[in-house]
Amino acid sequence: MKSPEVRRAFLEFFARRDHQVVPSSPLILPADPTLLFANAGMNQFKELFTGRETRPYVRATSVQKCLRASGKHNDLEEVGRTPRHHTFFEMLGNFSFGDYFKRDAIVWAFELMTEVYGLPLDRLHVTVFRGDEEFPPDEEAARLWESETGMPRRRITELGRKDNFWQMGDTGPAGPCSEILYDTDPAAGADEHPGSAPERFVELWNLVFMQYDLQKDGSAEPLPAPSVDTGAGLERLCAVLQGARSNFDTDLFEGIIAPLAADAGRAYGVDAEADVSFRVIADHLRAIAMMVTEGVIPGPAKRGSVLRRVLRRALRHGRLLGLPSPFLHRHVGSVVASLGDAYPELRESREIIERVTEREERRFERTLADGFERLDERIGALLAKGERQLPGEEAFTLESERGLPLDLIKDALEERGLVLDQAEYETARRRHIETSRVLREGHKERADIDVYVPLEGKGSRFVGYESLRLEAARVVAIIRDGQPVDRLAEGERGEVLLDATPFYAESGGQIGDAGHLVGGDGRGRVVDTQSPLPGVISHSVDMQAGVLAVGQVVVAEVDRSRRAGAERHHTGTHLVHAALRQTLGPHVRQAGSLVTPERLRFDFSHFESVDPAALADIEDLSNNAVLSDLAVETETMSLDDALHAGALAFFGDRYGERVRVVRIGEFSMELCGGTHVERTGEIGPLFIGTERGVAAGVRRVEALAGPGALSQARGERELLAELSQAVGVSRHDLILGVERKLEELKKLQKENDELRMKLARGAQAADGNVTELDGLTVIARHADGLSRGQRRDLADSLRQKNPASVVVLGAAEGEKASLLVAIGSDVRGKIDAREVIGRLASTIGGGGGGKPDMAEAGGKHPDRLDQALGEAPGAVRALIAEG
Repeated sequence: MKSPEVRRAFLEFFARRDHQVVPSSPLILPADPTLLFANAGMNQFKELFTGRETRPYVRATSVQKCLRASGKHNDLEEVGRTPRHHTFFEMLGNFSFGDYFKRDAIVWAFELMTEVYGLPLDRLHVTVFRGDEEFPPDEEAARLWESETGMPRRRITELGRKDNFWQMGDTGPAGPCSEILYDTDPAAGADEHPGSAPERFVELWNLVFMQYDLQKDGSAEPLPAPSVDTGAGLERLCAVLQGARSNFDTDLFEGIIAPLAADAGRAYGVDAEADVSFRVIADHLRAIAMMVTEGVIPGPAKRGSVLRRVLRRALRHGRLLGLPSPFLHRHVGSVVASLGDAYPELRESREIIERVTEREERRFERTLADGFERLDERIGALLAKGERQLPGEEAFTLESERGLPLDLIKDALEERGLVLDQAEYETARRRHIETSRVLREGHKERADIDVYVPLEGKGSRFVGYESLRLEAARVVAIIRDGQPVDRLAEGERGEVLLDATPFYAESGGQIGDAGHLVGGDGRGRVVDTQSPLPGVISHSVDMQAGVLAVGQVVVAEVDRSRRAGAERHHTGTHLVHAALRQTLGPHVRQAGSLVTPERLRFDFSHFESVDPAALADIEDLSNNAVLSDLAVETETMSLDDALHAGALAFFGDRYGERVRVVRIGEFSMELCGGTHVERTGEIGPLFIGTERGVAAGVRRVEALAGPGALSQARGERELLAELSQAVGVSRHDLILGVERKLEELKKLQKENDELRMKLARGAQAADGNVTELDGLTVIARHADGLSRGQRRDLADSLRQKNPASVVVLGAAEGEKASLLVAIGSDVRGKIDAREVIGRLASTIGGGGGGKPDMAEAGGKHPDRLDQALGEAPGAVRALIAEG
């Protein structure tokens, strides 16, 4: 049974048993910023298990794409060396959210394994939880396996908490597990069991029975609605069903490994170490393709660092196989062919995956060249001293600052008979981690939110989508200097919380509203609006007159002009985001934004600068959407429905059970709680200004909409008019006019340089600082106003006219001084320019060097230049005397 059929059979089996077939969530879960990547099938259902979310179904089944290459679920070093470890993998699962429990889960798992997949009963084993001092043994599961499936008691193994108990965290849902395993070597005898011979018994499926709720005090309460979470690894299941020796010998990998072997000119399955490299590359290629498809770009932090590490590890194994670099990007097509039917987004992103991969390959080659050059220098120095150990501190520096992977450093050392001081390396690494942690914590800005906690649930209902003025808002709390108070008086600043408010609190990049609060006894200007806790909206107020007090009823009115400007730019941000994705590719994801009444700033994931033509296309697409006057519609729905409808989520934001979806015609659909115009025509012209990089794999565009864009256009038009007048041509001929002026300027500059050189050469006769010394001439003089190249030309001219000369030229340039020494052909070998410059450089407060016939120096004391030139004859005389 091939992998597509394994997936299809699993989903169809549970669909027939009233399970909702739920598509895989993205690897980057928009609802859970605590995870870098989805690493289990239950991730997208976590809020259902905790009871914080409900959906219209209580049973679900899915095939979830997962990635484990960081944190505690990091098996990266095992990938390729074992038959079953992967970075990217697929998890088949069925889930019950307070519906069925152990009996149905066990019976259905057994039916699927034996009747659908056709696995023989005599090769299946199961494990159950044997209990410990905190939790009782799972006798119910053991009994059900015997009574409901006919599983012999001898093939039911009791294991401890490490293997057969699951918990979501220190608190929350938890419960015993029951694993289904396959015996790969039944001829080995009945004395072995999953607890004694884990390599013989392959875990295929884990059934988790959530029945406890772990408390903060360490106790456990029964869950009111026990649930089921299961996970079966597709790769392992395919290996068993296809009779393969490892997961890498299934249809999931064969189509990737075979082209790699052909490219390397080596057979797979012949050499054990080469096979490890083939498997690593094949596995990592799948992970690379999946990460880039979701907008991850190689970089130094978070998801980008995971991608970079995986990619560079694959490249290292390519070097071991002798694959020509760059090679990875040429094998992306194999991954697309293998997984493209299951995940069509791979086909759409193929070109982007190839470009990102090739770019990182070439970058890494440059990194390796630089790092190895420095490492070779150190190895040579160590060997010259007879030392055989590279200090760990140096290795860590090469790794952290030069990007040279530790394993490659070790390989290079081993080739030359050297070793690494591993203990010192670990010390340096731990010190770096601790220093980084301290710096992060030292710079972390943390507002004290304790004062707001009692205010949760006391109001702060936002009504600003419908109206910008609320006639009767009640003051429920006032905070001044971090403490609750009863009132704010004229001249004071504080935070005012209302039971309801039209003021939008800063969120999603959109800055908070400003405006006024007016009561019978006072008036305050709202300068900002924030939400320190969910459901708490705080207005920063400067009291202009009178008093505002707790319990008082006020009129709350938003600054309409400020809100309108923010709305234009916020809706414009959505247009720019959609246009970026249409132009650059679906890998583009928001990485940050700022929306103000005056402008917008949008950060997005992309691997290279956006060329002017593409930027013009993005601007055109955005403005076409404006001119089309599209309706901007909002709808509240479940997060699950929104994502399945195709709404873009901003990863890193936390979303609740219900989300607000902003749809702009067929052009854009995103999850967004911000405020927007009603139709795109209200935005006015949208002008994209700058585009630049702000971090590895992150680009930034800035744009203006409406009046700001018009002002920008007017300013540029006025500038063009001024330039046209200055150049003396019409605006249509401005480029030709500027080019003509530049040519004239170049001609004048050339004439000026030639005149300067003539003057400089002609000044030789009038210059009295010419000294005759024992058959040679010392010419020491100023050469101010000449470029470095012109000073060299002048020195050449002077020494050619007098081959038995030592020429010393000095120049003052602002706060710096320069000296140049040139030796004539007749005295070369007798006088060394480097020695002359060495004696004079200290006078101007600097140093220098060069070649025996010409040397240069720079210094920071131009006021001592005359002194240095005056010392030149003496310096030459001393060198002659020294022989």
